[in-house]
Amino acid sequence: MNTPYFDIRNFSMEIEGMKILKEINVKIPENQITVIIGPSGCGKSTLLNSMNRLIDLTDGVHTSGEILLKNKNIFDPTVDVTELRRRVGMISQTPNPLPMSIFDNVAYGLKINGVRSGQRVSSSVEQCLNTVGLWKEVRDRLNAPASTLSIGQQQRLCLARALAVEPEALLCDETTSALDPLSAHHIESELLSLKNNYTIVFVTHILRQAKRLADYVAFIYLGEIVEAGPADTFFTDPQDPRTKAYLEGVFG
Repeated sequence: MNTPYFDIRNFSMEIEGMKILKEINVKIPENQITVIIGPSGCGKSTLLNSMNRLIDLTDGVHTSGEILLKNKNIFDPTVDVTELRRRVGMISQTPNPLPMSIFDNVAYGLKINGVRSGQRVSSSVEQCLNTVGLWKEVRDRLNAPASTLSIGQQQRLCLARALAVEPEALLCDETTSALDPLSAHHIESELLSLKNNYTIVFVTHILRQAKRLADYVAFIYLGEIVEAGPADTFFTDPQDPRTKAYLEGVFG
């Protein structure tokens, strides 16, 4: 692996004294899709939320160890958390469009980041909606409320909104689990097309989906990284018996 985008070193996290993540060590390659798999409640989403410090919003959190983003610890006191979250966007499990128009949803991030040129905003909105395959579906109703879109369209809108602020990485937390199969396929296709330009970390408990998407895989169980490696060898030649048992459906 070349220099990783994230290098997570001995990272542990507890909430009000309960240990959630235990001595996590894993490297997330740049410009690939890393899929984090594991049973429900094993710490997948917590690890994901740690990568852009969304865990800061939870009371009683204590962390130790490091998460290096291109060799800088994101928990360093000098880190601008707002800028970190611009660089590392999040696409949640359930679509969360803002209570405003389709256009303004995508333009929102641009405006709060200081973009004032109407022409630049309009151009960026069109480009991002095109990137997620939504432009042709909404170009005649950009002023309509985002809530009028289907759930699948809303999730693609949220992806467009994240891309508008020009992030380096996208964290996807069960991003397709609330969608119908066709909409899920749209999102997967878009992520595969984006991976050459973005570092993508995707959490899922669906092994079929992990096999479709992953360049690199990390298996987390009971708050620990059991095994991680390139997808082509991870799925065909797991080294840890717990990984093999999980892939065979013994538990999960």
